[in-house]
Order: sequence, then C-alpha cells, then structure tokens
Amino acid sequence: MPSNPSSSTLRATAVSTTEPDPELLSLPAPPKRERTVTVLLMLVTAFAATWMAISLLGEARYALTSGHPQEVGDLSTIHPGADLTNRYVRAAGLMGTTGAIRYGRAAEGDSFRLAPVAGNPKVWVELRVPEGFEGPRFVPPTSFAGRLVPFNHAGVRHEGLLKTVHDQTEVAVPDDAWLLIDGGSPRASRWAVALAILFLGFTAWNLVSVARVLARVRDRAAAPSDEPAT
Repeated sequence: MPSNPSSSTLRATAVSTTEPDPELLSLPAPPKRERTVTVLLMLVTAFAATWMAISLLGEARYALTSGHPQEVGDLSTIHPGADLTNRYVRAAGLMGTTGAIRYGRAAEGDSFRLAPVAGNPKVWVELRVPEGFEGPRFVPPTSFAGRLVPFNHAGVRHEGLLKTVHDQTEVAVPDDAWLLIDGGSPRASRWAVALAILFLGFTAWNLVSVARVLARVRDRAAAPSDEPAT
C-alpha cells in the first residue's frame, strides 16, 4: 500500500489530461478560407497605411522645422538647392500666366491657383484663394511666405498636379521645378505629424494582428506537467 494514497490519484489525473478531449475533437475545423481572407485584408491595410505614412513624412518633417521664414529674395532670379529643400521661406515675385491653372480640393470651399514665376519657369507658386474672393478681379500678391520644396516631393496633396497642368494648358512643368506653397507654415502642417503617427499605428496593429492569427496555438494540455512525480 503506498505511503501517500493521493499520489496515485494525481498520477491518474495527469495521465488522463493528456488524452484528447472528445468534445474538442467534435468541434468543426477552423475556417481556413475566412482566415486567409482576413490576413490578406490586414496585409493590404498595413501596406496602404505604410504608403500613406511615407507620403506624409516630408510634410511631417517640415512641420517640425523652425517657424521663422528664411528670406530668399526675388523668385525670378533664385535657383533653389538642397539647402532650401522643405524650408519655410519668404520671397517676392510676379506670377506668370503661361501654364497657370485654377483648381479646388474635395471638402474645401477655398480654391487654389498655380502659376510659374514670371521670368523663372522652374519655380511655381500655389496660392489659396478664400471662398468668395475668386473671380476676374482677383489680383495675386507679389510677396509670399510658405513651404519651398521640389515639385516632385511636394506630397500627397499635390499628387497628379503636374499632369493637370499639362492637360489643361499643354505646358510641361520642368522635372526639376520647385513649388512654393504660399501660406504653408510649419504650424499649419502639424496635421501631417498626427496623420503619419496614426497611419503607422494602423500598420503596427495590423501586422501584430496578422502575427497572432498565424501563430500556432500552444497545446497546453500536451505540455509536460510541472508537478514532480512521487
């Protein structure tokens, strides 16, 4: 007769827990097709969120720069370089008419005008025209303060603008053209920082969720017992 009667009962219980549970075996198999679709959707969402965050990085970095504009002088004689990329500047100049267009953006009542600087087709200026002020009597300003950036790196809000200029005016904007976004101060671009962080959060959440969905569930019942045998 064993000295500890309860030890045989514990061993029997430990052995029985390693056997398959009939109720678990009777459950239907996990829906593999639905799981695959879910994983694909989360991966697409993560990719889209990453692309949006990357497209906003330029404007997000600009939002963190100094709020004091750098004087660059007359736009008709300026030839921007790397030192002026994504900078807050103040400049003067006259807007030309060749290639100038007017356009709007969804959910915004204001309209916008885009035109090259007279005498310097490699520098273009975007003006915001308040709602109700647009019309034939509108006189564009001759001094500007805003974000100066290569046209091809202006960001997602200016995506496709070069094609719009060509389609409406048949004027080809030079590949090395620069854009001065009048009124675009670093403070006014802080929304880009919040959106970039939000999209990066979407990316992280979706990737973690994919990893959890694809992870193999640990079979705790099959794990060795931590209780010492007696």
